[in-house]
Amino acid sequence: MTQRVVAVVSGHVQGVGYRWFVQGRATAAGLAGSARNLPDGRVEVVLEGPDDAVRAVVAALDGPDAPGSVSGVLRRSEPSQGSRGFTTA
Repeated sequence: MTQRVVAVVSGHVQGVGYRWFVQGRATAAGLAGSARNLPDGRVEVVLEGPDDAVRAVVAALDGPDAPGSVSGVLRRSEPSQGSRGFTTA
């Protein structure tokens, strides 16, 4: 099964390579989606793909290898959209 998760990551996560960290994890896991900076300093991450791979990357969002300093991750599930590729903005 596939799933789509949107996660909003707060803390010191802009200007520290966080989006590229997420992109590397997501593409290595074969996931589609995006990572983009929000105007308020948070990063929005969208991940879509196989359940296990999405769960693993979501777990890494505030894991010990994540750059910067993550203070919170708010997650929500959405219907899969058949996305392809991963982008950063």
